[in-house]
Amino acid sequence: KGFVYREHNNSPGYYDGRYWTMWKLPLFGTTDASQVLKEVNEAKSVYPESFIRIIGFDNVRQVQCISFIAHTPKVY
Repeated sequence: KGFVYREHNNSPGYYDGRYWTMWKLPLFGTTDASQVLKEVNEAKSVYPESFIRIIGFDNVRQVQCISFIAHTPKVY
């Protein structure tokens, strides 16, 4: 009882580029843009061949309100 069989458990499921690996924990409550830029520059130095995306959320409405690519690798 209660067992759900998954026939295709090796497939990644629905995926269309929405899932990105996080650099660090989210910067909740950050009001200083220089702190965000510091993290972006640090991520660029560690992962120069990766895309870096910044996402902003509205904590009251609990929705994403902005998202943009902050770094595009040269090989792209």
